[in-house]
Amino acid sequence: MRFIDSHCHIDGPEFDADRQEAIARAHEAGVNSMLNVGTGDPHSGVFERAVELAEKHSSIYAAIGVHPHDAKLFDDAAEQRLVSLVRQSKRVIAWGEIGLDYHYDHSPRDTQREVFTRQLRLAREQDLPVVIHSREADDDTIAILREELTDYPRAGVLHCFGGSLAMAQAAIELGFFISFAGNLTFKKAEDLREVARQLPLGRLLIETDCPYLTPVPFRGKRNEPARVVETARCLGSLHGKELEEIGRITSENFARLFGVPPSGGLVAGS
Repeated sequence: MRFIDSHCHIDGPEFDADRQEAIARAHEAGVNSMLNVGTGDPHSGVFERAVELAEKHSSIYAAIGVHPHDAKLFDDAAEQRLVSLVRQSKRVIAWGEIGLDYHYDHSPRDTQREVFTRQLRLAREQDLPVVIHSREADDDTIAILREELTDYPRAGVLHCFGGSLAMAQAAIELGFFISFAGNLTFKKAEDLREVARQLPLGRLLIETDCPYLTPVPFRGKRNEPARVVETARCLGSLHGKELEEIGRITSENFARLFGVPPSGGLVAGS
């Protein structure tokens, strides 16, 4: 079986003690590729750290962008750093995660919207798909995506989806994919499972968002890429598909979105 973790954060400090072991466990579980997403203070070296990890492992790709939490820190220097890294490394296959977060409001909402729009334009200039974070901001997220990315063939993915069926359908109409994380398996997530059940498999991805959102039956433990298999298992049950088929379909979707080999990036020694 093969799977792709379409969104993880294994470059972070939570994995400093056993990063290599976590990567090895992912490979053993059939996770052939991972998209590691660099987030944090854009002036702290987080983007460089994400790219460096991807450069070291053929099974790991990188996405870089300023998270809505850090939108207030976005400036010309951050933009220049991002564009430079995108141009320097072929391992950067997406711009993100970017978007809107009205739950925590760590950055003012008007600043979030301004920085979101600016980064969508940058991603489009660099011909990269975008990785979207949207929490309690469905209407504004879709409105900005419609304004900036209508008729943009690369589109992107709404990661760790937790919005409404209407939001998912609107995003798919714009060419986006929808990615589900471990919260799909949570006991109280029946509404989210119903959304997942109604969406076309040809537009779905799976992810861990590790170290967060550890799926059942590993709740209470740190999440890691190997556990994306549990989200795949849950998604398969919703669509009446075998685990292996869900792995194949979501891996092919990932390859189509990000323009990478459909077999995943894993090679011997990676």
